Amino acid sequence: MRKKKNMFPETPAPAYTMKDTDIPAELFQPLPEEEKLTDVINRPSISYWRNAYLKMKSDKLAVIGIFFLIFMILVAIFVPMFSPYTYDQQDYSAIYQSPNAEHPLGTDMFGRDLLVRIAYGARISLTIGVVTAIVSLVVGVLFGGISGFFGGKVDMLMMRFVDVFASVPSLLYSILLIMFMGAKMTSILIAICMTYWLNPARQTRGQILTIKNQDYAMAAKVVGETRFQILMRHLIPNSMGPIIVTVMLLIPSAIFDEAFLSFIGIGIAVPVASWGTLANDGMATMGMYPHLMLFPALAICLTMFALNFIGDGLRDALDPRLKR
Repeated sequence: MRKKKNMFPETPAPAYTMKDTDIPAELFQPLPEEEKLTDVINRPSISYWRNAYLKMKSDKLAVIGIFFLIFMILVAIFVPMFSPYTYDQQDYSAIYQSPNAEHPLGTDMFGRDLLVRIAYGARISLTIGVVTAIVSLVVGVLFGGISGFFGGKVDMLMMRFVDVFASVPSLLYSILLIMFMGAKMTSILIAICMTYWLNPARQTRGQILTIKNQDYAMAAKVVGETRFQILMRHLIPNSMGPIIVTVMLLIPSAIFDEAFLSFIGIGIAVPVASWGTLANDGMATMGMYPHLMLFPALAICLTMFALNFIGDGLRDALDPRLKR
């Protein structure tokens, strides 16, 4: 069979020799040193938590809130310890005294030192806030993590349980528990913790649903880790940023709830001092002795501001989208 003749025969490309006059010589001059460093990374890479620390440190309001909270904790610990007065010590010769050298914040209707009572009230209020945050973090994260990770019927049943709890006002839980258990810190703590874990649980569930199909979770499953190990080692630690912020903002809410319950007379029973009972006592004589109302209310307000500043700072510091 005869081969068909190629109508367009290939011709070799002509050899091209670059001449010195083709490219200007100035293009071959050495690059200046400052232009060589334009693509160099000028600072080392930092970790997620190191970046969060730097952003938290640069937030002045959050730093002020941290220092004020430390100051209140020190006051709550050491003032009742070293003061010559106790929170329930009565002195009828010193009733309704204004702030003076002997009583820096004055005295109440029974001659009790107001500074010691506010410091002792700080113990109760801060304890309730911190314990509520810890219980809400542990219970809410575990409950929401299991619900979001397993999904299906497990998720449906667990979330309906949350909806049932959330449908009842927290004040009703508090009133019922105080009626059965008495007006003491234990009953108030249980009543507050019964509803405060719901928001962390819902948020944890949402975070787990978002990240449980990520590559690192699938890789952990391939290498043979159990479901519990995947949940505890990989999913929950990678979703803790926004959850910590939510739990941190629960502390001022818990403190305010305790103060409100004590203010309306169903919280901490007298003569035990809490910020709510002190504000309630001072309200009756606010016109004649304003210091009895001013200082407890000031302690509540400043602590609320400090905790909210810290919560806002944590929210910005733990947001990976705002990395420095």
